Order: sequence, then C-alpha cells, then structure tokens
Amino acid sequence: MTKYSRIIGWGKYAPEQILTNQDLEKMVDTSDEWILTRTGIRERRIAAPEETTATMSVQAARAALDKAQLRPTDLDLIIVATSSPDHFLPAVSSTIQDMLGAKEVGAFTLTAGCTGFVYGLATAHQFIASGTYENVLVIGAELISRFVDWEDRSTCVLFGDGAGAVVLTASEMPGGVLSFVLGSDGSLGDALIVPSIGCKEPISQKVLDERTHYIRMDGRRVLKFAIRIMSKAAVEAVKASGLSLSDIDLLIPHQANLRIIELTRRHLGLPEDKVFINVDRYGNTSAASIPIAFCEAIEEGRVNEGDNLVMVGFGGGLTWAATVVHMGVLETLPRLVAWRFVPVGSLSLEEMKVIARATMDSLVFKASALLLPLYTKTGLRRRRK
Repeated sequence: MTKYSRIIGWGKYAPEQILTNQDLEKMVDTSDEWILTRTGIRERRIAAPEETTATMSVQAARAALDKAQLRPTDLDLIIVATSSPDHFLPAVSSTIQDMLGAKEVGAFTLTAGCTGFVYGLATAHQFIASGTYENVLVIGAELISRFVDWEDRSTCVLFGDGAGAVVLTASEMPGGVLSFVLGSDGSLGDALIVPSIGCKEPISQKVLDERTHYIRMDGRRVLKFAIRIMSKAAVEAVKASGLSLSDIDLLIPHQANLRIIELTRRHLGLPEDKVFINVDRYGNTSAASIPIAFCEAIEEGRVNEGDNLVMVGFGGGLTWAATVVHMGVLETLPRLVAWRFVPVGSLSLEEMKVIARATMDSLVFKASALLLPLYTKTGLRRRRK
C-alpha cells in the first residue's frame, strides 16, 4: 500500500537577543539604509553564549512534537539539517536525540547549506513512502553567528541564528509532500565558503591570523545563481506534483535577500499575498530559514487546511531545493511526474512565461554588470569637474 508523508507538527525557536541595523552601524562601516535597500533586513537574532545548535533544535523539536501530540519515543528517525554543528564529533543529531529523550531513535546530520531543511524533508519522505518508518522529525537549525566575521561588513549584516522543526507521519490518504527537486553545482562552491577549519586546512595560527575560519561570500556570483535557480526549481517541483502555479496558495522561499524573493515572485507570476516574507526580522538563518518561515506563516493564518505550499531555496554548495507540500489530505492524488529536463515543445504557456521573465532579469543583471565600469568612470569624471 502506498504511503504518504504528512506534516502534523511544527515548531520554531529564535534567540532573545536582537541585533538591529542600528547596532551594526556601531560595529562596522555600514548603515541601516545600505543594509535595508540591498537586503531587506532590519534585524536578526543572535544566540546567547550558553546556547548551541543542539539547545535551539531541542526547543523547536519539543514544540513540533507537542503540536503532533507525540512523545520523543514515538519517533523512528531524527534528521538534522545544519552547517553549524556543536562539534566535529559527535554528530549534533545524536546530541539532540539524547537531549530530547528519544531513546535509541536513529538520528543523523545532513549538510546542504541553506537548502538543508528541504533536503531533509525529501529524505524523510523517502523513509516514510518506502514503508520503513512512521514518524520522522526534521530539524533545520543554524548558529551561524559564530562563523561570521564581525569585521566583514559584506557578510556580518546578513546572518542570524534560529531553529525550526516539523514532524512527518505516514498516512494512507494522499497528501503531504507531493514532490521535490534537489540540485547541486559544486563548481560554484567557492562563492560561499568557510575556507579553513576543515580537514583540507585545519585550524592553525595562520588560519586565525588570516581569518579564514569565517564565512566568505562572493555576493555577485551568489545573487546571479539565485536569480536563475529559484524560479526554475519551483517550476520543476510544481510540475512534478501534477499541479500548476495557479494551484499554489503560498510560496515560502529561503529568506536570504528581499530582492531575490521579489524577483522569484515576479518570475513565477505570483501576487504579493501568495509569498511569505520574514527576512526583515530574522535575516538569513540558513537551514532554519524555511522552517521558521513555515511556522510563522501558520501562526499568522497564512496557511490553512488544504493549502498547497511551495518551499524553495538555494545555498552553499552551491545547492538548490524545492518541494510542494499539501497541508492535510487530498481526495484525489495529482498525477505525479518525475522529470528533470523538458523539451521546449512540452512546456506549458505558464512555464514559458516564467522562463521568459527569468531570462529577461538575467540579461538585465549581466548588462548592469558590464556597464558598471562605465558608470564608475563617468561618475569619477563628473566629480573631477
């Protein structure tokens, strides 16, 4: 008998400390206006010294289990998506399993950058659909502030800490996770990287002096990638679910940058009220971004029983991931289609419009990059006059 994976519990945790743009003005050479106009971020949460990825995850997990009316011992598997574990060893997933009191429940950590939570959902769905497990806890958590160089104004303004979790359960009624798309392009890996403290370059005095144990990002390359991949991944996931974009009730994108979210919305042709945004309050919480947004969307009444949601993100790797989730159960299951590359002739008018809008924005982005030196030289000549 076919098994479907439904979300029956959700929870989030955000540290109490709020770091505003005005606070950052006192720390680095930046301004509230500069941050807001380029990212849409007003503030972010920063973990207290005693907090860890594990403690934040446990808070979110307990809330999700309470909502699902399950005990930790009812779980069959725990999947933790994070790029900022408490230790190299042991796995933070095992620490969380122990702290929850989920005795002898299987647990593992999944690392896929900001897309980790959607990767986790896809993995949990496979365990349930295969009939292997009944209840799976998926956590997206990040304590990324401890990997941020607070002297680097290009990155320190972007990130925040937090955790989100969901419980998926097996169901014989169609619904839940309808489809997913996962992707990676490792050739762009150095666009978002922590250069050191891995086995390639272990911690050393040289690493500390050169500050290569912190996040480094090529913002232009990441932006270009995100503009191209976000709408593409969303369209693929929607098509694979058997639905159309007009069937989607809410888009929950990775909360990295307001400009990227707005471009994705425009490419998909969705109205503003069909996109959930909280990047202004949390910044980029990496793997915690989508589950926190999902929880807040429910709290604000933006998600209802029977709604179709698209969760889509991009992140370090560089990776991308998208999933379509039906809240509740369906009377009839949409035709599921597995596809990756689709001939132009088989594209619907709706899909061709998305591709056209994304292509136009990509061309505009490339043109602006080519003209930037000209603008700079013209500005210099004007100032000299």
